[in-house]
Amino acid sequence: MNATLTPAAPAASTRTKHLVAPVAELPPGARKIVKAGRFEVGVFNLKGEYKAALNICPHALAPVCAGPVRGTMLPAEKVEYNWGMDGEVLSCPWHGWEFSLKDGRSLHDPKRCGLKMFEVVVEDGNVYVLA
Repeated sequence: MNATLTPAAPAASTRTKHLVAPVAELPPGARKIVKAGRFEVGVFNLKGEYKAALNICPHALAPVCAGPVRGTMLPAEKVEYNWGMDGEVLSCPWHGWEFSLKDGRSLHDPKRCGLKMFEVVVEDGNVYVLA
């Protein structure tokens, strides 16, 4: 089952702010999976930038946010092996589909497939997701 990119999140006025954790509990490289209203969301700290994704892989509905976060091999000329996007690629634990945590787009078909992303805010030393 292939899913197309989901539309942008609802307007801020219709979303609710859900506490994820104090900033100290989400250091760079950490993740936390939380319930945000009717959604289960993975919140990731990418080198000080917080990103949140719906915990459903569009391929087979796996709990994608439980997968490893790593880099990937980048396109290259001839026979070169270039590792990149280190710590920015979420890999589905079931079938290995890879997604950029920067924008949720699939690495294999970025124009048609991706994760639903949520806005994250930091206020008063706490991390919140808007859902």
